[in-house]
Amino acid sequence: MATDRDILPSDVRPTNYAISLSDLKFGGSWSYQGKVDIDVEVRKSTNTITLNTLELKLHSAEVLLEAGKTATSIKASKITYNEKAHQCTLHFDQTIQESPKAVLAIKFDGKMNDEMVGFSRAKYTPTVEPSNSTVKDGDHHYMFSTQFEATDARRAFPCFDEPNLKATFDFEIEVPEGQVVLSNMPEKEVKKSKDGKQVVSFDRTPRMSTYLLAWAFGDFEYIEDFTRRKYNGKNLPVRVYTTRGLKEQGRLALESAHQVVDLFSEKFQIDYPLPKVDLLAVHEFAMGAMENWGLITYRSTAVLFDEYTSDQKYKNRVVYVVSHELAHQWFGNLVTMDWWSELWLNEGFATWVGWYAVDHLHPDWNVWGQFVTDGMQMAFNLDSLRTSHPIEVPVRDALEVGQIFDHISYLKGSSVIRMLAAQLGVKAFFQGVADYLKAHQYGNATTNDLWAALSKASGQDVNSFMDPWIRKIGFPVVTVAEEPGQISVRQNRFLSGGEVKPEEDETTWWIPLGLKTGLEATDAKRDPLTTKEDTYRDIDTSFYKINSDSTAFYRTNLPPQRLVELSKHLDKLSVEDKIGLVGDAAAMALAGEGTTAAVLSFMEGFSKETSYLVWSEVLSSLGRIRSIFSDDEKVAAGLKNYTLKLVTAATDKIGWEKSADEDYLTGQCRALLLRTAGAMGHETVVKESQHRWEASKAGDKKAIDPSLRTAVYQTVVRTGGAQAYHDVQNEYRTTTSVDGKEICLTAMGKVQTKELATEYLDWALDNNVAIQDIHSVGGSIGSNSKINQALWTYVQANWETISAKLGQGVVKERFLRTGLKHFSSLQTQREIEAFFKDKDTRGFDRGLAVVGDTIQGQARYRERDAAIIGEWLAAKGYMK
Repeated sequence: MATDRDILPSDVRPTNYAISLSDLKFGGSWSYQGKVDIDVEVRKSTNTITLNTLELKLHSAEVLLEAGKTATSIKASKITYNEKAHQCTLHFDQTIQESPKAVLAIKFDGKMNDEMVGFSRAKYTPTVEPSNSTVKDGDHHYMFSTQFEATDARRAFPCFDEPNLKATFDFEIEVPEGQVVLSNMPEKEVKKSKDGKQVVSFDRTPRMSTYLLAWAFGDFEYIEDFTRRKYNGKNLPVRVYTTRGLKEQGRLALESAHQVVDLFSEKFQIDYPLPKVDLLAVHEFAMGAMENWGLITYRSTAVLFDEYTSDQKYKNRVVYVVSHELAHQWFGNLVTMDWWSELWLNEGFATWVGWYAVDHLHPDWNVWGQFVTDGMQMAFNLDSLRTSHPIEVPVRDALEVGQIFDHISYLKGSSVIRMLAAQLGVKAFFQGVADYLKAHQYGNATTNDLWAALSKASGQDVNSFMDPWIRKIGFPVVTVAEEPGQISVRQNRFLSGGEVKPEEDETTWWIPLGLKTGLEATDAKRDPLTTKEDTYRDIDTSFYKINSDSTAFYRTNLPPQRLVELSKHLDKLSVEDKIGLVGDAAAMALAGEGTTAAVLSFMEGFSKETSYLVWSEVLSSLGRIRSIFSDDEKVAAGLKNYTLKLVTAATDKIGWEKSADEDYLTGQCRALLLRTAGAMGHETVVKESQHRWEASKAGDKKAIDPSLRTAVYQTVVRTGGAQAYHDVQNEYRTTTSVDGKEICLTAMGKVQTKELATEYLDWALDNNVAIQDIHSVGGSIGSNSKINQALWTYVQANWETISAKLGQGVVKERFLRTGLKHFSSLQTQREIEAFFKDKDTRGFDRGLAVVGDTIQGQARYRERDAAIIGEWLAAKGYMK
């Protein structure tokens, strides 16, 4: 047995599950009766069988053994539970002998919970008249679905719930007649049962992990299209399912999905493996989506989009998330990581190839620029903390698994994949991936298996230069020193808090230099940096830029004069270059390797910038600086004036009205600039926001463009006091837009008094906000430096209530991390540490560590740079 993880004994292994669920109780206990017959291989004689269960009650268990024409039944004499390990053990008075095939038959009770894990229910308000078969409990309507990743199949049925214990699955369920039932495979049979019910069964699945099994039922309808490629002689059906009345909002997802299935079938050189592709919108969903094989489930805002009422930014989200989950149908489902420590194999690859698919479908969206600002920068922020973890990280048990679904596994993992694909060439990279998938299909694989396939396809020793990126914590900063005609570079581990200790700086990374030089900014073609220091000669130092297009995952620390010089040649830089330079300069100031004054001087050169993606990084970095120095009233006022001056010309130029032929990125730039200008007190923007809000309240449905709701709502809440807050709260209650609630929640967090912030938290936690969205409440208040202390006070005063409501897993971790990470006071950090010292923090301890590390770094930055930034702002006339 592996010593680095808590896993099941190896004496019994499953090969097939036959699951039957019946007697579902809607309301009250929300219970069901279950029976599962598991075909198992008994590899070693035993008197016990241990498998995973959580919140299930087992009534009976027996092992059926065939001996010739007779069958022997061995009944369990005792059933014991280890709740902490999520295990139950079946005890037998008679020894179960080795056998290539036996059947473990178990009868049990389970619950359809409201926690968005396992087999769960989700309440919703119908948008049209529901059918007679809809499930109701009082005024609430319900749909039902499963969420088993990472370790929650055990909540729905007894199973061997580990990713490398693959099996096939037969599934049937008894539900009211008229309910639409879905599972991984097509429907096999529908039989009437008793009292107006039906039993729906499904074809057997391919061999797969327990976490990929899925089922759902409800008052569903669908829209359908077909792949253009043929699979086994047929065009595959692709469907988007929703509760009744929402199906037309699935058009964008549907149009994207059938194209992406064909694209990946071609790129991976393996046809999509199942006979159907179903996408289902789930009303209450903790994550963004889940890649269940053949039945992919989504948070509504990740799959539904209305061209007339949705913010255009959700269009990008829908296409990306659809692509990401479809990538998993091969990379994760067909071939699965051997253990959760290699989760990045699933998520890092699916993230990169998801962006690849979006770029294929929408080349005008500049998705790689989006990747650098939305993906790489977020990964840098987490990985620059001491409390980060390697991409491939040891995982011992179920509660540890949930916490590594983070920016390291997804975003650092995908950033490293992007860097590798650039090194090998995308064609060779895809060939290696295809070879890997073919070699391990329907099985499990490791990181080394992928490296071996890529090495063979490319002729390069991938493992030798990628191993530190995967198995070592952190990433490097490359510090540049200039002399005429040459540059010297040095790599060290980067920490946002600075003060890297010698024992933290022992890794030597393989770093593609990506050097552009000269008047035409051409590729200088230099070998990667494979030592701690090196010198590159014959360099045209009149202009140079390393890490071209921000392709490699490292920060750059340039001489101050070089940063100033580059600000004069922005026309030579790609969007990705500009984003990288801004992010790097801000990170150097935070770590004490540069100054805020240098960053602000550099950013002044972007006042005429037209790229939404560059503005996004500039304003994100600037927003963090404002947050960190928010306690100093004079500096805060100076930074506000600075920001307002920076964005005014671009805001005034882009205006409020869009042209008929306006592209996606221009629309997003308008929304960002107006939101920022409103926050900084731009008088015209504030007045126009208030005017449009009043017109909208009066019934003018066209007064606020859907993509400008965030800008308008946040501006009116920030400036309108209690009345505006309550108005937006009412909008939250009444909106029918799929993204409306998310937009309102973020806006409500812009209140300006601690009393309203406390009222907001009370209201949200009093069952007015779905648990899936509670982190939006915490994050919106936490990021509001005017009142975020109210959040920490509230958490301390109401911890027992919050803890019970949010459970032990990802929802609580996300709420605390997004809400508390914005402080820059060592006193607050010590308070947080002391408060949680005697609490059970399993399931969110990593998040708390990130919060503590982040606050410490920000506090040191504030203490170190406050005087310098104040002097610069005063000298420039921003402070009065």
